[in-house]
Amino acid sequence: MAMGGVPRRGHGRRRAPMAEINVTPLVDVMLVLLIIFMVTAPLLVAGVPVNLPDSRAKPLEQQQKPVQLSLDRSGKVFIDDAEVPMAALPDRLAAIPHAGTDAPQIYLRADRSLDWGRVAQVMGELSRAGLTKISLVTNGGPDKP
Repeated sequence: MAMGGVPRRGHGRRRAPMAEINVTPLVDVMLVLLIIFMVTAPLLVAGVPVNLPDSRAKPLEQQQKPVQLSLDRSGKVFIDDAEVPMAALPDRLAAIPHAGTDAPQIYLRADRSLDWGRVAQVMGELSRAGLTKISLVTNGGPDKP
C-alpha cells in the first residue's frame, strides 16, 4: 500500500489555498499615518502662541464650541485666530450671540508673562458685553500639594 494521497480523476494534484497575509505594507502605511498625526496634532490645538500658566484644575466638559479669546505676550487680543484691536473689542464682543442659558463659553488664554491689569481689562469688557461664562485656560501642571 502506498502512503501518498490518491489523485482525483482527471484533476491531478490541487494547490492548497494560501493562508498567509502579507502585513508589511499595512504596517508601513500605518506607521506613516501615525507620524503624520503626531506631527500635525500639536499644530491644530491653538493658532495663537501663548505661554500658559500651570494649574491643577480639571478640564471642563462642553456641548457647544466655545469662543477662544487669547492675549499674546505683547498684549494683542485675538478672538479665535483673528486679531482684534482693543478699541474694536467691545463691538466684536457685542456681535457674539448670547441669549440667556445659551450664552457661549469663553475660553480666556493669556500669556503668563502678561500684566494682570491687561487680563482684568479684557475680562471687564467680557462682563460688560454680557459674556459671563468665562474659563481661564492653563496648562495641566504637575501635582504639587
